[in-house]
Amino acid sequence: MCRITEGMVLDVLRHAGCISCKACLVLPVATGMALLLTLLHLKQSRPNARVVIWPRIDQKTCIKAPQAAGCFVEVVENKMEGDSLVTDVDRIQEIITRHGPENILCVLTTTTCFAPRTPDKLIPVARICREYGVPHVVNNAYGVQLRKYMALIHNAALQGRVDFFIQSLDKNFMVPVGGSVVGGFDKAHIAGVSETYPGRGSSTPTTDLFITLLSMGRCEFDKLLSQRSEVFDYLKNALVQLAAKYNERVLETPKNLISLGFTLSNLQHSKDAVCQIGSMLFQRNVTGARAVFSTLENCSSSKKIGSLEFRNFGSHSNTYPVSYITFAAAIGMTHAEVDTIIVKFDKILDKVYNKNVSS
Repeated sequence: MCRITEGMVLDVLRHAGCISCKACLVLPVATGMALLLTLLHLKQSRPNARVVIWPRIDQKTCIKAPQAAGCFVEVVENKMEGDSLVTDVDRIQEIITRHGPENILCVLTTTTCFAPRTPDKLIPVARICREYGVPHVVNNAYGVQLRKYMALIHNAALQGRVDFFIQSLDKNFMVPVGGSVVGGFDKAHIAGVSETYPGRGSSTPTTDLFITLLSMGRCEFDKLLSQRSEVFDYLKNALVQLAAKYNERVLETPKNLISLGFTLSNLQHSKDAVCQIGSMLFQRNVTGARAVFSTLENCSSSKKIGSLEFRNFGSHSNTYPVSYITFAAAIGMTHAEVDTIIVKFDKILDKVYNKNVSS
């Protein structure tokens, strides 16, 4: 069953856009642990390398995994282009030359992420990795459901170097939490990650995925991908209309095709009010929305994760100029669910803005 499931997943990865993928591995662990196993595998072939170069994305898993592998994380702060936060490619190259390629375990890039962060510039980074002989790992947690992101990984591997790309089962295939897929372009490398896994593991994630893929089929999967794209556009249009009502706007992040940011600039004076909106949405069964209080000014909004400390954690930047809340359109979401979210969000904004903006 494991072999059949991995064969079906490999077909899905290729069909979704990563045509050159040669092999994949289904693991009974979530994305963060799959990333940890991948890093531990790389350490076996590069025992003296302990530096992981990581363009900043404010999700704890991405920081904890390399730290758990005993690595030193070089954080690459993002650059602003309009509303978008994008990869500082020159900074990555500078860090490689400063430490020496032999001391770099890998560059860890990201595709899917919360707005206003956009997918990393995989192709330029992949070219740098090939030039310096540095491994390149892509955190593609939500990416299978976005053909452009899968094609981006495919092209990065063709034009440069990509060793592994890692994705979540629950986020892409709507199965219970607890599984992941490691994809790659060399069968021996994938086998190496498999051999790194210690002991036995539950067969439940593989069984769930096996049943889901058999019942879904390629046509239904294609239908879900198309529906997700339509729902994303529908969500964006609904948020734009709602933003106009409250003198806010939707952040312009055209390369982020799954997450949208809605500014909360009228609450810029009150961190409590910004956080309250996220809390009220959660209490009304709207999960996944992320309220972020961010400011250019020095503030106490910092978070320490392991040995690293981040200002304005959640915004992917020390100095993002405006607070906002994010919404995402993931696979399986419907137009009716968007309508429900917008109605609840409208009522919450009305209540919080009347209390805080007029006072």
